[in-house]
Amino acid sequence: MAPQYAPSLRSCLAPMLLVLQLGFILIYAFYIEIESNVKVYGITFSNLYPEFQDVNVMVILGFGYMCTFLVRYGFSGTGFNLLVAVIATQWAIILNGIENWYYRGKIRIDLKSLVVAEMCAASALISIGVVLGKTNPVHLILIALLEVSGFVLNEWLLQTLLKVPPLNSIMLLHIFAAFFGLMLTRILYRKGSEQPFEKEKVDNKTGLFSILGTLFLCVFWPSFNSVLVDNRTPGRRLGAVLSTYLALAVSAVTAAAVSSLSSPEGKLNPIHLQSCMLAGGVSIGVSMPAVHQPWEAMTIGFTAAVVSTIGFRYLKSHMLLAFECHDTCAVLSTHGLPGLLGWLAHLLLQIKDCDDHTTAIRFAVFHICSLLITISLSLCMGIITGLLLKWNFWRPPQDKKCFDDQAFWKFPHLAVQK
Repeated sequence: MAPQYAPSLRSCLAPMLLVLQLGFILIYAFYIEIESNVKVYGITFSNLYPEFQDVNVMVILGFGYMCTFLVRYGFSGTGFNLLVAVIATQWAIILNGIENWYYRGKIRIDLKSLVVAEMCAASALISIGVVLGKTNPVHLILIALLEVSGFVLNEWLLQTLLKVPPLNSIMLLHIFAAFFGLMLTRILYRKGSEQPFEKEKVDNKTGLFSILGTLFLCVFWPSFNSVLVDNRTPGRRLGAVLSTYLALAVSAVTAAAVSSLSSPEGKLNPIHLQSCMLAGGVSIGVSMPAVHQPWEAMTIGFTAAVVSTIGFRYLKSHMLLAFECHDTCAVLSTHGLPGLLGWLAHLLLQIKDCDDHTTAIRFAVFHICSLLITISLSLCMGIITGLLLKWNFWRPPQDKKCFDDQAFWKFPHLAVQK
């Protein structure tokens, strides 16, 4: 039986994609040029390209495969992830170059520009995980455009008003994306969603593909956290790689232990391992500028896994009942709470290393303000995006069409035989 809203893909999705892509082509034709032979932060093309590949694999394959855990939403999970990633990356390159265009008349891009844009796209992919299965592709494109715009604005505010280093402001993407997504799903809440959707299910096969995405993320996360670290200071990038690996390793072991302890049967929950073992990478990314010793990274990874696993076990259902936030991928537990933990660890470690109280107090005030700005802006952008998406013009899927590939994809083997 043909899905009720299939024509909306023809009337809304195709024109939107064509207009966006043609608009991007025109902007790139008149205002963007490639800047070659550039050495940024002591990094040359040959040094940066392997790490760009790692970040690209994380964004395309890692997040894409992680979204395949739903039984009847695997094609949409991976396909829409790719669509959103490439659109958000093109849009982020433009937004990140606006200041350059204002002063020089042109936006000059290099490999670092592409890496930063893909990290901005990653924030959009994280937010989309909150509403996965409950939206159509037109919704997802609008979410990506508005979320990336808000995130780039947040970076600019932090760097301009508070003089936050670029690396620190970018790594707040986990916190920004999580709270943006939570506010978005709160605005888009469907009455009656206290009970699971009919097709919101997981089985062994889709769960295995999703774990494959987690493995991609684990393997390449050290590059994600270290790719923008200033290489002119000896050992900083090496320290970022080692810290990330140790935090991920400890969080994987801890997630397995806490998962077993929280189960009445004492068994491991694969969903806990799939999501919560990444908590260490999230926390260490936010706190990385202040982490100088291996034990600090390992402690952060341990605490992040405990917080994430317990949050996944108990918080997801309570968020739905108490605040009407249906978080499909448990983004709050995977990215939000570990991100806040990393922010707190950064604050405490930096204060510990300060030589005098005045410097410590000054840093604490600026650090707290950066978090408040990030959360406030993410919530505001979530509200604006949610109100925009509530228009019936975008043809949201009915409850019975949620979490179903057949609403958006054509499968010849399922066609009705005449």
